[in-house]
Amino acid sequence: MTMFPKLLALSLGGAVLASTAQAETIRLSTYVNETDIRYQGFAKFAELVAEKTDGRLTVDIFPSSTLHGWSDGVDAIQGGVADIAWISADTRLPCYRVTSLYPAAIDLTDQIGLDAAYAEMIAPEAANVGLIPVINSNYSYDQEWWFQGPIDSLSNLDGKLVRSIGPLVSMMIESWGGQPVFIAPGEVFQSAERGVVNGINMGVATYSSWQLWNVMPYMVNANLFYGNIQYMMNLDRFNSLSEADQTALLEAGAESEIWLQPRYEDWIDGQVGNAVMKGGGAAVSISAEERNAMIADIAAKWTPEVDAACGPEMAGQIRDLFAAHQK
Repeated sequence: MTMFPKLLALSLGGAVLASTAQAETIRLSTYVNETDIRYQGFAKFAELVAEKTDGRLTVDIFPSSTLHGWSDGVDAIQGGVADIAWISADTRLPCYRVTSLYPAAIDLTDQIGLDAAYAEMIAPEAANVGLIPVINSNYSYDQEWWFQGPIDSLSNLDGKLVRSIGPLVSMMIESWGGQPVFIAPGEVFQSAERGVVNGINMGVATYSSWQLWNVMPYMVNANLFYGNIQYMMNLDRFNSLSEADQTALLEAGAESEIWLQPRYEDWIDGQVGNAVMKGGGAAVSISAEERNAMIADIAAKWTPEVDAACGPEMAGQIRDLFAAHQK
């Protein structure tokens, strides 16, 4: 990983030596629940932090959005509710908002390297609002589409109400003739059950953890995204740690990603089959030709948004990064 020196250089003040008399607690907030394989990744992160800091730091994990809602990550970190949290499409991070989900068919051979490079690019913007990236939570492998019944084409939603998690997904749904509806992960089951939505865009991991096969059993495997929902930390809190503990946190984040990746992918592969079987539904994949056509159409519409939010130079660098990892 090459991100540590660059991220450490973003510290805005001198690091204060941490006291060794008593362990400091880092509160990590996540929307995933304890049955999700990603929870094990956070547990591994906590284990590595304790090990690398000789017990000077401990990480407490708060699952299932118990500390704050889906869109409140920046406020929760800035307000001291959490020390580390996932960051959704927040307007205070304009470039991250329009590139953390991006229309691209990504080759995941070097997923860890791609995620690290993306985090480095976004780190200066994060620092401007008092945040520093610590862990990459990759969505590329499993972010897909689920419906109550079979559909003829993902690109013809025919007025369906479809759950969205951000501006790119909303634009996709509207482009395909559907209506986007924002619903937090923990509320999707009830919303689907009550007919608030006819379909959802969601990762397989979250879908399975919330047992959504009971209400949305038909999957369209489209592979239309690069996704990187980052977990960031309060920069002032980070700067209050010793340099050694700062390095330990970032190293633990990177190592926990490497540890989790094969377990995550194996778990996802198993969950797709189990979910469809339990729901009595079906899983279909779109063709490479259809995928590329859909991505090209959406990317052309999304380019002005990215240029405006990131600036042409940064936008170009991010597009070049994705292109270097394209299928």
